[in-house]
Amino acid sequence: MDGVPAAAERGLTAAEVRERVAAGRSNDVPRRSSRSVPEIVRANVLTRFNALIGSLLVLVLIFGEWQDGLFGLVIVANSAIGSVQELRAKRTLDRLAVIGETPVRVRRDGTVREIAQQEIVLDELIVLGPGDRIVVDGDVVASTGLEVDESLLTGEADPVRKPPGAHVRSGSFVVAGGGAFTAAKVGRDAYAARLVEEASQFSLAHSDLMAGINAFLKYVTWLIVPAAVLLFATQLSAAGNAPDAVVGAVAGVVTMVPEGLVLMTSIAFAVGVVRLGRRRCLVQELPAIEGLARVDVLCVDKTGTLTEPGMDLADVIVLRGDLPAGEALASLAASDPDPNATMRAVLDGLPAPAEPWAPTGTVPFSSARKWSGAEFAGHGCWVLGAADVLLRPDDPARSRARELGAGGLRVLVLARVPDGSFGDPDRLDAAAAEPAALAVLRQRLRPEAAPTLRYFAGQGVAVKVISGDDPVSVGAIARALGLAGAEHPADARTLPGDPAAMAEALDANSVFGRVGPQQKQAMVRALRSRGHTVAMTGDGVNDVLALKDADLGIAMGSGSGATRAVAQVVLLDDGFAALPHVVGEGRRVLGNIERVANLFLTKTVYSIILVVLVGLANVRFPFLPRHLTLISSLTIGVPAFFLALAPNAERARPGFVPRVLRFAVPAGIACGGATFAGYYLATERPAGDFADDSTTASIALFVLTLWVLALIARPWNRWRLGLVAAMGAAFAVVLGVPPLRRFFALETGQTRNDAVALAIAAAAAVLLTAVLRYVPVLTARLRRGRA
Repeated sequence: MDGVPAAAERGLTAAEVRERVAAGRSNDVPRRSSRSVPEIVRANVLTRFNALIGSLLVLVLIFGEWQDGLFGLVIVANSAIGSVQELRAKRTLDRLAVIGETPVRVRRDGTVREIAQQEIVLDELIVLGPGDRIVVDGDVVASTGLEVDESLLTGEADPVRKPPGAHVRSGSFVVAGGGAFTAAKVGRDAYAARLVEEASQFSLAHSDLMAGINAFLKYVTWLIVPAAVLLFATQLSAAGNAPDAVVGAVAGVVTMVPEGLVLMTSIAFAVGVVRLGRRRCLVQELPAIEGLARVDVLCVDKTGTLTEPGMDLADVIVLRGDLPAGEALASLAASDPDPNATMRAVLDGLPAPAEPWAPTGTVPFSSARKWSGAEFAGHGCWVLGAADVLLRPDDPARSRARELGAGGLRVLVLARVPDGSFGDPDRLDAAAAEPAALAVLRQRLRPEAAPTLRYFAGQGVAVKVISGDDPVSVGAIARALGLAGAEHPADARTLPGDPAAMAEALDANSVFGRVGPQQKQAMVRALRSRGHTVAMTGDGVNDVLALKDADLGIAMGSGSGATRAVAQVVLLDDGFAALPHVVGEGRRVLGNIERVANLFLTKTVYSIILVVLVGLANVRFPFLPRHLTLISSLTIGVPAFFLALAPNAERARPGFVPRVLRFAVPAGIACGGATFAGYYLATERPAGDFADDSTTASIALFVLTLWVLALIARPWNRWRLGLVAAMGAAFAVVLGVPPLRRFFALETGQTRNDAVALAIAAAAAVLLTAVLRYVPVLTARLRRGRA
C-alpha cells in the first residue's frame, strides 16, 4: 500500500485484535434499529389512556356491576396488540438493519478483508475508497487524492483534501480518491457515535400526522375533567344515589376518550414497516411511512436507478493515430486502485497491456470535475472524462460524441494534457488537451424502469431525471423508457441560480444532465419551495446532499455507505420496481389513519354533545358503560382494525386536521343530538323505566353510528359493505338472544319509543349525508365567488 509506513502496512495481527477486544477497545456502539423489548412493552402498557381507563374501571367495579367494566378490556387489547405489532416491526427492522449495514475494509496480517463496523478495534488500519463512510475517528496514513465530505458534521459542502497526517472524523464520507487511516477513537469515543445511535432509533410518534392526532388528544384531555365534574353532579341529582351517579359519569367520560386512535395509528405504521420489509425495503425512520404518501415529485439519478450499475465497453474510436490511445486507456484503467463502474467496464473490455505504464501520480474521479487522470513515467499525463468538458466546442469529435450520446450511449474522451497539469486539478486547462480517443460505453437499462415510470405517471407523481451525465445521453435513455418530457433534456449548467427561476425550469422539464452535487441539492430545495413533497433516489456520494435535503431520501442497497446512512428508506435489492409499493404503502397508511380518526373523533364529539345535553336537561345519562362498550366495539373498534389495514391507493392531501374535523363535528352532532332527542321523548312517557329508555337510546345511537361507519367506508365495495352488514347483524343478534340481551341490560318492550327514536335517527342520517355532500361544494363556490 503506497504511502503507508512499513510498520503499519500489515495492519494488526490476529493476536493484537484479540488483545484489544478483551480490553474493551472495540467499536462497541450498540446497533439500535428499534426499541428494546422492555421499552416496547413499557411504552404500550404505561400510557396516559391506560391510566385513565384503569382508574375509571376501578370506580365502576367499586360502585357498579362487573358487566359495566367491559370497557377495561381495551387496556389489555391496546397493550397486547400494540406490543405484538411493534415487536413484529422490531424483528423486521433488526433483521434488515444487519443486512443493510455497510461492511468496513481493514488490513489485518497484511491482507485486506471486510468486517462489521462493530468489529473495528483501536489502531485498526482502515482502507478507504470512493463512497466509503468513515465510522470511527482516526489519522490518515496513506492518501491517493483522498477527498472527504464533512457536510454532515460541519454543514460545509466543499470536499476537504486529506493528505497523510490529516484527521478524519466519523460521520464524514469519501467523495474522491482513496487511502487508509488508523482508528484513534472507537465506540462511544468517536465523534458521531452518539448522533448515529440516536438517529437510528425506532420512533412511532414523531410525524406531522401524529402531531395532529396529539393535538386532538390534548384538547380532549382538557375537556374530560370539567365534563366529568358536570356529569357527576347531574347524575347525582337525577339518579338520586352515588353508585348510579358514578356509573353514569364513567359511561360518559369513557366514551369521550379516543383510546384506540393512537393504537391504530401505531399499528398502521408498524404493519407498513413489516410489509415493506418483505419487499426488501428497509425503513430506517418510521415517519418516512407518512412521507411516502405525500410525494408528488420523484427525483431519480440515471445511473443505478434507471440503469443497472454495470456498463459494457462498446467501442474505442481512435481520434489520432500518432497517440498511443489503447495503451494509455488500458494503463489509465489499471492505475485506478478502486475502479468505479466506468473504469471496471474499460478494464473488462480491453486486453491487459503487455507492459503497463507505471503511474507516478493519479487524480481520482470527481463528480465536480467530471474526469479522472494519471501521470505515467515517460508517457505524460492522461485524463478520461466528459466530452463536453475535455473537448473544445468546435472540435468535430464533440459532434461525434453528441451523436453517439443521442442514441443512449455514454461517451468519454481520452486525452493527453501537458505535464504538470495535475498540480491543481481543479484548474485543468481543457483547451490544452489533445484528444486521443472516444471510449463508448453501453449502459444496461433496468427492465422494471419503464413500467415503474408509467405507474408514477398514472398516479400523478412527476418524475425528474437528474444526472451528472451528458443531457443528450440521459434524454435518450429517458425517451427509451417512455418518460414524458424526455424529448427536450436540459443542461443543468444553463439553469438560473435563483431558486424561483430554477423551480420554473424544473416544472417545465423532466430530464437534466450535467448536474453537480450542490446543484442537485439546490434543485431539491427549489422544488420544495414550490410546495412539492420531494423524494430523491440515489446510490452515489454525489447524491448525498440532495438525499439529505429531500422530504424523503431513498438509497439503493448497493450504493455507497454515505447514501445509505442519510436515506430514510433503503432498497436492499436495488429494485426500482419496489418504489410503487413504497409509495403505495405510505398512501395506504395515511388514508386509512384518516378513516380511523374520523370514527374515533365522531365518538368523542357525540359523547361531548350528550354530556352537555344531559347536563342542561338534568336527566340521567342514557347509557350504562356496557351499552357504549357494545356500540363502540361494533361501530368503531372492530371496523377500525380492518379499515386501518385495508388497501388504499388514494393520494395523500394536506389539511388532515381540518378535514377530519369537517367530518367528525357534524357527524358527532347528528349522533349526539338525535340520540338524546329519542331518549328524552322516551323519558317523557311514564310507562317505561331506565332499562327501556336506555335501550331506545342504544338502538338510535347504534343505527346512526353504523351509518357513519358506512359513510367513512366509501367508496363502497363488497368487503366494506360486508363489514358494515356484519356489524349490524352482530347487534341484531345481541338484541335477539335473551342471555346476551340481559348481559348488556337491553329491553325490547317499548316498540313505539324505539320506532320514534329510529325515525329521528333516520332523519338525522339523511340530513348528515346532505351536509357532508353539499356544504363543501357550497363553501368552495363561495370562495371562488369572493376570489
